[in-house]
Amino acid sequence: MAISDGSESLAAADSISGLNVESDPNVPTLRRRHATSDADADALASDSENLSKDSGDRSSEDSPSSDADRDSCMDTGNGPSDSANSIMDDGAEEEKPPRGDKSGVEYAMKLTYRASSPAHRKVKESPLSSSNIFKQSHAGLFNLCVVVLVAVNSRLIIENLMKYGWLIKTGFWFSSRSLRDWPLFMCCLSLPIFPLAAFLVEKLAQQKYLSEPVIVCCHVFITSVSILYPVLVILRCDSAVLFGVALMLFACIVWLKLVSYAHTNYDMRSLSKSLAEGNSASDSVVVELPYCVQFNALVYFMVAPTLCYQLSYPLTPCIRKGWVLRQVIKLILFTGVMGFIVEQYINPIVQNSQHPLKGNFLYAIERVLKLSVPNLYVWLCMFYCFFHLWLNILAELLCFGDREFYRDWWNAKTVEEYWRMWNMPVHKWMVRHIYFPCLRNGIPKGAAIVIAFLVSAIFHELCIAVPCHVFKLWAFIGIMFQVPLVLITSFLQNKFQSSMVGNMIFWFIFCILGQPMCVLLYYHDLMNRKGSLID
Repeated sequence: MAISDGSESLAAADSISGLNVESDPNVPTLRRRHATSDADADALASDSENLSKDSGDRSSEDSPSSDADRDSCMDTGNGPSDSANSIMDDGAEEEKPPRGDKSGVEYAMKLTYRASSPAHRKVKESPLSSSNIFKQSHAGLFNLCVVVLVAVNSRLIIENLMKYGWLIKTGFWFSSRSLRDWPLFMCCLSLPIFPLAAFLVEKLAQQKYLSEPVIVCCHVFITSVSILYPVLVILRCDSAVLFGVALMLFACIVWLKLVSYAHTNYDMRSLSKSLAEGNSASDSVVVELPYCVQFNALVYFMVAPTLCYQLSYPLTPCIRKGWVLRQVIKLILFTGVMGFIVEQYINPIVQNSQHPLKGNFLYAIERVLKLSVPNLYVWLCMFYCFFHLWLNILAELLCFGDREFYRDWWNAKTVEEYWRMWNMPVHKWMVRHIYFPCLRNGIPKGAAIVIAFLVSAIFHELCIAVPCHVFKLWAFIGIMFQVPLVLITSFLQNKFQSSMVGNMIFWFIFCILGQPMCVLLYYHDLMNRKGSLID
């Protein structure tokens, strides 16, 4: 009958696959469904025949197949043994099928005795061990930190509002007193005169109306006036500090761009002369960077989010208007967060504190630590608003393709790594127009680094001391103090060979100790100056 035929086929399949369920008392007996009709019996016989064929093919194959396929081939019923095997397979590592001389019988026995298979096969580290921590994804821990920060700071904000009330003044964004700063605004509008003068000099140089010494002198005069003119306007006007800082930042950007424009054109003129004299070594460079003075290229460079001039830049195909709108909304929101933290937290702390160098040492440390948290939040918001939101918005509107405005500076293990990664436009400018020219002129590498920090210190002092009308050189000293910090953090990193130690030292020195101290110093010097003017 058909039923007996089906049973014989199943027995044959069991003998082929190596599962002799009758002779081995340790193997649990598999429950099989009995066919109740000729159609069911035929289907059962067909499945058994396919099973025996698959088992024979698997014993002769050299290439591996997935565990899911093998489990489906060995499935002869819906008994409890199938579900037990699937449960045990969930927590175990995947078995690879036998290769070469290993038979399918041995592999089938391994599946049968799954509970006794090895659970530990490799030497593995814990995910949070020092050697493995940076190889794992910590997105979940990051989300937890965000949730904790939101919860803790929400409670502090509510407590602060209940205790002190709303401290933000109505004239924080704009007031009638801001109209007195119109000289700064007019100075800002007149700064494009200097790029136009630099273009005229380069155009005359291209037509060979000016000699090389005259061209260099003209560019030195133009760049010098472009930075001294805003300084004189700010010093003559008793303007708000915020507007003075904005004007000085804009003037410094114009100065850096003009230096890059003059330096790049000087190099391209030199390469063109070398090519005209028959120097074949410069052929490929001249083809890549032809000496050509174009007004459109200068205009694009002056508004592009870069400080390094070149005739062409990598471009994106289109402008994503919806994306730009979302970034603008984020920019407005985070700017409001910065204003709230400054007015509600930082101003009351610095107003109720003494000068850090004229009071009790422990009191000064307490004020610095209390100021460090809101100052860190403002600094992070500033970085996000300017380097990520604003520069990306500007790049999107101009289809500017290279948007590496920063790297993962938060993972910096030394102070040197931080300065190389946190402000890529300035870093590329320093390398291109300060560091490499110093090396080409025979200056040692260490001296070239010191010169780069010296230039950075001068401009930090200009952007802070000039708007505050306070020349105590705190910003200059703070930047130059980075040079010994570079040596110290590099030494500690090499000694401990631990990225976590170096990163913690960086965060403590730069954000917990350095910035709050500078804020307190400049604030009290500014208040003392205003008090002396009133007296």
